[in-house]
Amino acid sequence: MDWMEIAVHTTTMGADVVSEVLMNAGAVGTMIEDRYDVTSSKKSDGMWDMIDEDVLAGMSEDVLVKAYFHSDASAQEALMLVRARLDDIARMNMGFDIGSLAIDNRNVQEQDWAENWKKYYKPFRAGAHLVIKPSWEPYDAQAGDLVLELDPGMAFGTGTHETTFMCMEQLEKYVTKGCRAIDVGCGSGILALAAAKLGAGDVLAIDLDGLAVKVAQENAEKNGLTGCVRVVHGDLLQKTQEKADVIVANIIADVICALCGPAKQHLLLGGTFICSGIIREREEDVQRALAEAGYTVCNRLEKGSWVCLAARL
Repeated sequence: MDWMEIAVHTTTMGADVVSEVLMNAGAVGTMIEDRYDVTSSKKSDGMWDMIDEDVLAGMSEDVLVKAYFHSDASAQEALMLVRARLDDIARMNMGFDIGSLAIDNRNVQEQDWAENWKKYYKPFRAGAHLVIKPSWEPYDAQAGDLVLELDPGMAFGTGTHETTFMCMEQLEKYVTKGCRAIDVGCGSGILALAAAKLGAGDVLAIDLDGLAVKVAQENAEKNGLTGCVRVVHGDLLQKTQEKADVIVANIIADVICALCGPAKQHLLLGGTFICSGIIREREEDVQRALAEAGYTVCNRLEKGSWVCLAARL
């Protein structure tokens, strides 16, 4: 099958906005190529081999958000829709540099697309013990390694993004053997699976997106963790009465601010609320919401433009 690839030139800050535009236009998948992800990961403790050096040399100086559309009569309509929406965004004051928003498009074969992104995803270490690897890559586990097998897909979360990476570092710090954990907005399920690997006895993973629920369930099965990881469809914590020692939410600042209060009702005595997906410019808002809800921040991590906080009541 042929596909149309649309590549939009943007910035690290603009990548999520552009990705949303492309998905709303009907893309069946997106991929973000950001040199910063590569170079910063090379410098981060524990992460390695995320990308081949030859690939890095050929990457654009811009951040490229690539999306794939069925190459049929609807493709040109989708392209026009993307152009119009990006023109609207270019006229807005986003509060940050969103880049040129220039568009490249070309036709690609399905095999080219299916194999192309594999060169960007290699085994890497998150924290002291967690190791994330794709199914096609070999990895010789070292003593103490906790290996999760996870392939990139339609659901967000393979661990390479700073927000997810920092959550895994926090989980290593706060998950204890036999504890209970809740992953709010679980995406691919990576954080729920990481909690289980770290020794949590019971993990509830929740997501509003039906595809994410399906992917997270499949990933739990692939890693042999269905015995302690339960994946359910739900809107944040609205449909559960369960309590946990650790609640982790890798979402966005606005949602975290709204979640601070309700999360209190689901934390066991001495429990920890880990929240990420916080762009640095919004950290003050989240810190204020946590304080007003009665939390004290006990650990803060920062990578790139992102912040992850761990807080206790």
